[in-house]
Amino acid sequence: MGMMIENGCLIFSNKVRLPLTEIEFAAIRAQGAGGQNVNKVSSAIHLRFDIKQSSLPDFYKSRLLAIKDSRINKHGIIVIKGQEYRTQDKNKKAVLERFYRLVKEATKVVKARKVTKPTKASQKRRLEGKSRRSEIKSMRSRIKTQG
Repeated sequence: MGMMIENGCLIFSNKVRLPLTEIEFAAIRAQGAGGQNVNKVSSAIHLRFDIKQSSLPDFYKSRLLAIKDSRINKHGIIVIKGQEYRTQDKNKKAVLERFYRLVKEATKVVKARKVTKPTKASQKRRLEGKSRRSEIKSMRSRIKTQG
């Protein structure tokens, strides 16, 4: 499921909604090639989001602050820059999508692995395979002659 916006809120789950008013967007001039257009149009977008001042649940805040990401500075502010498209609107959607993925990835709960033991049958098959292989290899050795 991708990013969803409803009633001016970014929806992360059934209970977690973030008002878009908490996300700051700034239009800036894009860097790099683009001909005459690049010098006069501010099509790049900076997204700024203060994790500590947001209305996100404490679990989300702590998980976001714990990850090591170059887009999160030491003050707990996420800064994402978007300039891959020629229009402000497309760049805004792109940075919002990346912000959404960053938050979703940070709050993903990884299921703990249950420690299991191999079954008796699998242990037996493994040992039989090893002895079969050993037999094959011993057949390759030179035959010792008496004398």
